[in-house]
Amino acid sequence: MKAVLLTSPSALEAKPLKIASVGDPHPKDDEVLVKIEACGVCRSNLHMIEGDWMERGIPAKLPIIPGHEIVGRVVEIGNRVSHFRKGDRVGLQPLWSTCGRCSYCWTGKEELCQLKEITGETVDGGYAEYVIGKEDHLYLVPEAIPAVEAAPLFCPGITAYHAIKKAGDIMGKRVAIFGIGGVGHMALQFARIAGATTIAISRNPEHLRVAKDLGADECINGNDKSSLEKLKKEQAIDCGIVFAPSSAVAQLAMSLVKAGGKVIVGVQVELGSFSFVEEKVVLGTVIGPREEMKEVLQLAAEGKIKPICQGFSLEDAPEALMKLKKGEIVMRAVLVV
Repeated sequence: MKAVLLTSPSALEAKPLKIASVGDPHPKDDEVLVKIEACGVCRSNLHMIEGDWMERGIPAKLPIIPGHEIVGRVVEIGNRVSHFRKGDRVGLQPLWSTCGRCSYCWTGKEELCQLKEITGETVDGGYAEYVIGKEDHLYLVPEAIPAVEAAPLFCPGITAYHAIKKAGDIMGKRVAIFGIGGVGHMALQFARIAGATTIAISRNPEHLRVAKDLGADECINGNDKSSLEKLKKEQAIDCGIVFAPSSAVAQLAMSLVKAGGKVIVGVQVELGSFSFVEEKVVLGTVIGPREEMKEVLQLAAEGKIKPICQGFSLEDAPEALMKLKKGEIVMRAVLVV
């Protein structure tokens, strides 16, 4: 099959990716082979490719095929597979497999399983024509959702949804989304569904335009100091959700959320000093469990959410990643295979 291979992590400018012909994968007893329709391009793919996460052991093997938000059709099933048939339309998210036995798996927090495998980071992912998926970690994808829109549901979709779940009951509350990108624009949609008054904060005018089109109640440019200072004085934000990969933005969110409020952080940042006397709650968030993934797909099938995407061919994966690196992608890039 045709695939995009990472052989040696380095800056994109050094061309660490190559289009190659590799052997077709074959499913084990509890696995299926999926012919890929589309795979989203995530910033975490960029981090792995450029070697930012090598100290964490990612990628876990080389060469490796990146990509972890995938939709396609089942073309082969393992001997013990009973829940899927050839021709089924399915999706894979970053959580490729879990142990199923630890306390995290037993209590619905399987994304924290210490023995989990991550699609495109510890096992081969979706920058290819085919991918292997575990039966227990596959999801039926409604036919009504176009492939280019379905793929991002399996990372920005589930990640944003899980963040909103972490925020708790936000009906009637003021929720600020910091960073209106691939994940942030989905979080904005889920927050509106949950009944929140939404505030989109971004330094990118194009991203603010998208936020406005998606129904944000208020859009604020992150460089507008007077508007930000007004928010701080009014103690108007009940919950801040941070998806901008910037320590400065995360610290801004900490300063703007009112006493007793919540800050949900879904990126690697430095939060700086923390004033305990204001009793603010800070929570990390990462992807989400299987039941939440099913809920995301249902909301998409009902037309209540919709990822905004730009399509690229598989061969153009390096170009899509470079545009992402330069901030030239509007919301999400998707490889259409």
